[in-house]
Amino acid sequence: MILLKIFFKSQLRLILVQKMKKKLKTTIILLFTHISTLFFGFALGIYLLPILIAPGSSDIMDIDQLQSDAAYKTKFIRDLAGSDLLHWGEADVTISDKHIVIKGKIAPGPDYKVYLTQQFVENEKEFLAIKDSAAYIADVNIFENFIVHVPSEININEYNAVVIWCESFSEFITAAQYLN
Repeated sequence: MILLKIFFKSQLRLILVQKMKKKLKTTIILLFTHISTLFFGFALGIYLLPILIAPGSSDIMDIDQLQSDAAYKTKFIRDLAGSDLLHWGEADVTISDKHIVIKGKIAPGPDYKVYLTQQFVENEKEFLAIKDSAAYIADVNIFENFIVHVPSEININEYNAVVIWCESFSEFITAAQYLN
C-alpha cells in the first residue's frame, strides 16, 4: 500500500511537472510573439508616421518655374555608397540663391534636413566628418516634389553639394554634387 502511494505520488508529480513545462513553454511563446508584434508595430509606426502626416507636394508648375531660374542643376541617384532600401533619393535637383528644388522622390522618414557641403559625400561616415562645416538649409517633411528656401546668409557658390540627412537616426539619405 505504501509502495502504491509512493508510485501514485511520483506519477502525479511527473504529470504536474509536464503540465508546468507546457504552460511555461506556452507563456514564453506568447510573450515572445506579443513583444515581437509590439516592436514591429512601433518600428512600422516610426516609418509610416512621417508619410501619414506629410503635407502635399509642391505644385509642379511652381517647381518647373523655379527649376528654369536655377543657377545649378544636378540629380539624386540611388546608387550612392550610403544609400540602401530605406535611405535613397531619385530626383532632379536645382539650386538657386533662394531655393533648392527637388523634382522626384526621396525615401520617407523622420527628421530630414537639407545641408549644403563643400565636398561631395556618399555615406554617414563621410558626412559626419564634415557636418560641422556644412550649411543647414531647411527641414524636409515632404518626400516628393518639394521646394526648400535657402536662407539669405547662405552663398550657394561657397558649396558644391546638397545632402539630405536624417538627424534622428544619423542616417545618410542621399546627396548630389552641383559644382566640381
